[in-house]
Amino acid sequence: MSIPKEPRQLMINLMYLVLTALLALNVSASVMNAFFTLEKSMLTSNEIVTKSNEKVLAAIQAEAEAYEGDTLKQIALTKATEAKLIADNFDKYIEDIYDDIFEAAGKEDPKKPGSNIPKDKKNKDITTRMLVDGQPKKGIDPLGPQIYDKIIETRDALKGLVSPEKQEQLVKSMPLGDNIENWNANLNLKKADKNMSWSTYKFRQMPVAAVIPILRSFQADAKTSASAVMNEMFAESKGQIIKFDAFFPVASAKSSYVLQGEKYEADIFLSAFSTAASESTKIFVNGKEVPMEEGKGAFSTTGGRLGTNSYNVKIDVTNPLTQETDSYEQKFEFEVGQPSIAVAADKMNVFYVGVKNPVTVSAAGINSNAINVKMTGEGQASIERVKGSSYSVVAKKPTGNKFTYVTVTGGPKPVKVPFRVKRIPDPVPALAPGIHEGNMGNGTFKAYQGVIAELKNFDFDARCNIQEYDLVRIASRQDPVTAPNKGAKYNTKAKRLVTQAKPGDTYYFRNIKGKCPGDPAGRSLPSMVFTIR
Repeated sequence: MSIPKEPRQLMINLMYLVLTALLALNVSASVMNAFFTLEKSMLTSNEIVTKSNEKVLAAIQAEAEAYEGDTLKQIALTKATEAKLIADNFDKYIEDIYDDIFEAAGKEDPKKPGSNIPKDKKNKDITTRMLVDGQPKKGIDPLGPQIYDKIIETRDALKGLVSPEKQEQLVKSMPLGDNIENWNANLNLKKADKNMSWSTYKFRQMPVAAVIPILRSFQADAKTSASAVMNEMFAESKGQIIKFDAFFPVASAKSSYVLQGEKYEADIFLSAFSTAASESTKIFVNGKEVPMEEGKGAFSTTGGRLGTNSYNVKIDVTNPLTQETDSYEQKFEFEVGQPSIAVAADKMNVFYVGVKNPVTVSAAGINSNAINVKMTGEGQASIERVKGSSYSVVAKKPTGNKFTYVTVTGGPKPVKVPFRVKRIPDPVPALAPGIHEGNMGNGTFKAYQGVIAELKNFDFDARCNIQEYDLVRIASRQDPVTAPNKGAKYNTKAKRLVTQAKPGDTYYFRNIKGKCPGDPAGRSLPSMVFTIR
């Protein structure tokens, strides 16, 4: 398919791609409503093209009335009038189909009065039945093939209004049914889909919400195609054709300064410009004309005052057809902030030895790739970047009353943020999480396999290990029996003592030592006492 010259048609083609991609998803109600926002935009665009066609027709008529004896001007007026009539008839034809679909979809949703959104906007059966399958038992043919034929008929009628030698060039600026005759050859379809009809491809299993903007696009294509013919007629009556031949994307953001966690919102659209009309377009910022290149004004300013700054833009466009000048004004804002760097520990205001301490380094107004982050001071700490503004600090020893520093350079001035470094808090010995002492049935006591080191209320992913302990059994009227144990799990002697547990026995776990990440040696932990019942 050839790339359309008309900016409107290029925009519509892009919207087709968006529609197709969205329909491949399980679209939400908000996306469905977006189709009707698109329809409103297209209706506004259609109205603009309609008014433009009326102005061109009026200019041709003025030319013909001024030179009543000029046959060429009279012929141009007749053909331009016929082009408008052809487009209007096609517009009415599509409008009638739109009304039928709108009515079949339950008319306007009573929950949204004035929205012009049908009640059954998600229904796919309505569009498939009316446009693709029809109702053979009732003798009702599908409308899709009829629309196809109507597009071809309208396109050929418009093309036939210009001389044969100009038709090939004119067709390139007529979006209606662009290459529709060979549409199948221009699609990357599987072999099994090569016989798919145009109406099946366009409308089958399309929700009402998606079909409505497609119908509106057909109306727009017809008006734009008629506009191409009318411009050609105006040229033949010694007028001037307005051609938009330069395109570029534009993003208009609601705010040019966004804080972390806030939404960035922008209107993105395709802007079109006529290089032939560059001399009749002027751009002013705060009353001063700015230089233009390829339809774009070059404006720059310095962000001096902190906070919200604004500037006023006015664009004057002189219509080469009527020599009338239209002015368009808009106020724009931008935010000026002071460059700054902030460092914050993600979990608490200290670092712990032997674990990865997450840190966020944010640089407002500064390219994050331009800053350098390192550790200075005590604690033998190191820092590495994880992703974006996220970093990880590992310290090797406590700092006591001294500090380790996250030092950041590359901003307006170096930043040093102090942190204390502590060892991991003492774990609590237990037979299982939460089982530290008390009365216990002998069966339950015998089920445990050793001692664990439990870290309570510690936010980091760290694990302490039991190094050793003494297990002492005191049975009724018997001397205490001690079993020294290396490691967390019971050794043979300790396990023998556990299996001898009887009601009335007391078991002591003492001289417990454990070691946590970053510890140079084991640390002493509290004893545990259990009474067997």
